[in-house]
Amino acid sequence: MNKKKVAIVSNSLGKGGAERFAALLTLMLEESGFEVHSIVVNDVVDYSYTGTLYNLEKESSGCFSFFKKIKKGILLRRYLTTNNIEIVIDGRTRNVLLRELITRLIYRNTKIYYVVHSYNFKNYFPSSVFWSRIIYKNTEALICVSKTIEEKVKQLYNLKNTITIYNPFFIADGEIRKEVSETQKVILFFGRFDEKVKNFTLMLEAFLQSEVFLKGFRLHLLGDGNDLEFIQQKIKDLDLSNYVSIFPFKQNPFDEVRKAKFTILTSYYEGFPLSIVESLALGTPVVAVDCNSGPREIIQNEINGLLVENNNVKALSEAIKRFADDSELYHFCKNNAAESVKHLSLRNIAKQWKNLLINQK
Repeated sequence: MNKKKVAIVSNSLGKGGAERFAALLTLMLEESGFEVHSIVVNDVVDYSYTGTLYNLEKESSGCFSFFKKIKKGILLRRYLTTNNIEIVIDGRTRNVLLRELITRLIYRNTKIYYVVHSYNFKNYFPSSVFWSRIIYKNTEALICVSKTIEEKVKQLYNLKNTITIYNPFFIADGEIRKEVSETQKVILFFGRFDEKVKNFTLMLEAFLQSEVFLKGFRLHLLGDGNDLEFIQQKIKDLDLSNYVSIFPFKQNPFDEVRKAKFTILTSYYEGFPLSIVESLALGTPVVAVDCNSGPREIIQNEINGLLVENNNVKALSEAIKRFADDSELYHFCKNNAAESVKHLSLRNIAKQWKNLLINQK
């Protein structure tokens, strides 16, 4: 039987959560019996993927600026046609109206599925509600990575073709079963160094106010991004240089997560943060702010972690202290962590994607 041919179009396969999801989606769809093609707009490939990779940035090298964008569009159309692609799953940021209208023409004769990865709708919808509806209403489905995002999409755009499918985690059974003799006094953040999204100011100020560093706790920041220098300066300004360490990006930071006392997330907004899911899957509880969207659909307060009001330094510092001081609460959350996200395994989420793509009329 011929396999259905699917193209996953993404900005890249490196660094961010949406990009990590695109890489995981290749694994899910190939396992489900599809022929998978990854098409990346930019030449960044860090995450492991399967199937065929087509790099538009490399293929259009030698062109400049505007002409490169035109060539990428021509190459994309040619690739879809030459390879008889039946289904396109588009997870790019999509906020330039003219570009997206042209992209719809490029995608013609395929079944189109769009993914909304973030509560920051400016990244996925043109400013005009009318034109946003034009772009999205006649597609097979608009996949939202959280129920909160889907509810907002319905409210703002009155679209009927929405569905929520959560992001999965993919951690080998051997990794999950690994045990650590003793957790370290480390609070861990892992992800992109982007102040406008992740709000490191809140994280660092709450860590300072908690004073858990006086009890031997350290804050480790693992990742990379454009705001590295900003974060380094903020650490100096708060006189935390002896207590906060920065480590480079790792594709699979599972050892660091497993050894940490707990992980932390302080974002202004999210989509469905894989860092929380992966942390819990490895048995490490989480302290997270209740931002839109994601954390409240993953964290059960005082069950598998602590969920606190966003942009509240005092509340966050108190949560940090609770996990540092309250051994009974901490171990209760730790014992519940892995079980609480079993429904988000790659296998379970893959079934949802397979059902969507095969059963969609």
